Amino acid sequence: MSYNLAIDGPAGAGKSTIAKKVAKELSFIYVDTGAMYRAMGIFFCDRNIRPDEKERIADSCKDVQIQIAYEDGEQQVFLNGTNVTGRLRTEEAGKMASSVSVYPQVREKLVELQKNMAAVNNVVMDGRDIGTAVLPNAQLKIYLTASTRVRAQRRWKELEAKGLRSSLEEIEADIADRDYRDMHREISPLCQAEDAIYLDTSEMTIDQVTERILKLASEHFCL
Repeated sequence: MSYNLAIDGPAGAGKSTIAKKVAKELSFIYVDTGAMYRAMGIFFCDRNIRPDEKERIADSCKDVQIQIAYEDGEQQVFLNGTNVTGRLRTEEAGKMASSVSVYPQVREKLVELQKNMAAVNNVVMDGRDIGTAVLPNAQLKIYLTASTRVRAQRRWKELEAKGLRSSLEEIEADIADRDYRDMHREISPLCQAEDAIYLDTSEMTIDQVTERILKLASEHFCL
């Protein structure tokens, strides 16, 4: 039997950072669903396909191949054979990923791969609808969140550390807009699964959040 840990939550909540640390501590495979969707976003951006071009998006899905590999312990994401890891965290990729994730063809292509991986491996998976749609039978589900302001500040600091100038107000407005779109999309909207544990990290450090989830994992998994 494989163990599945699902971590859901809004943009900028720190899901990926926490999921990676937890997976490493548990020796589980980390399935970065956000990176997969962002890779799809890059695919459409590179081909000048707009988010509202439903038919072009649906038709183009058949031309997308996404692979996740580990090199020197670091996750690498390949889009049609090209390493796009360095572009995944751009605002352009994030916005496009959020916009195109509403299309069934995009989600179906990625969800099938995610389900197959979780069926045969112990995995930690994070996203918007992992506990509700992708892994509804996961033994442990976490809904990870933080206030809009705190999430914006975290993203702003990330960009500043990379030497990228940005506006905190614009980032916060963008996060609020993405929250609304994610929570109101027609297919698998962002919401807390009924059996998920709510965890607000606004006043917690990364290590504190990690320790909390590891404690929960020890209670839910027979490791």
